Amino acid sequence: MLQYDFQNSVGYWIHMTARMYDRVMHQELLPEGITHRQCQVLAWLAHEGELSQVDLADRMNIEPPTLVRILDRMERDGLIERQGCPGDRRRKIIRPLPAAQPVWRKLVECFRRVRERATRNLTAEQRRTLQELLQLVQANLSEDEGSKVPDAAARRPRVSEAALPPSPAPLAAVGPAVAAKDS
Repeated sequence: MLQYDFQNSVGYWIHMTARMYDRVMHQELLPEGITHRQCQVLAWLAHEGELSQVDLADRMNIEPPTLVRILDRMERDGLIERQGCPGDRRRKIIRPLPAAQPVWRKLVECFRRVRERATRNLTAEQRRTLQELLQLVQANLSEDEGSKVPDAAARRPRVSEAALPPSPAPLAAVGPAVAAKDS
């Protein structure tokens, strides 16, 4: 039979926690009428600013054609726009539109509720320690990947920590790398 010491595997606990976080986040998003993928799009745009369609698909860990359908819907709903890149006509830059702001506020509230639920039995010190340890694990994995994964400083949020998505999930979740942040 297949044998592995899952209980002592850091990867197992990170993966299972990210999956559970995603499930709870999905439950929070359903009543708001926001899909998990729409959440990821807006979270990455809030986290990193404007992104090309290819870069956004990479951050979300999905194929570009899959992202196109998500963006088509969001563009139809007036949440984002795609503009051609002046230096490369084939490249599309994704930007949030003002109509995304009320949706983003709903997402931030969802993030806060899930974060509070996930950390309700942790002290403030334990929360800080958890965040520091996850950042260290992420940095260790980034070092091993070399230039494939942007360094941790490049992924630091530009918005308040409360506004970060559940995880790149990592946040394989919302993505990722992002999930490890205090969401």
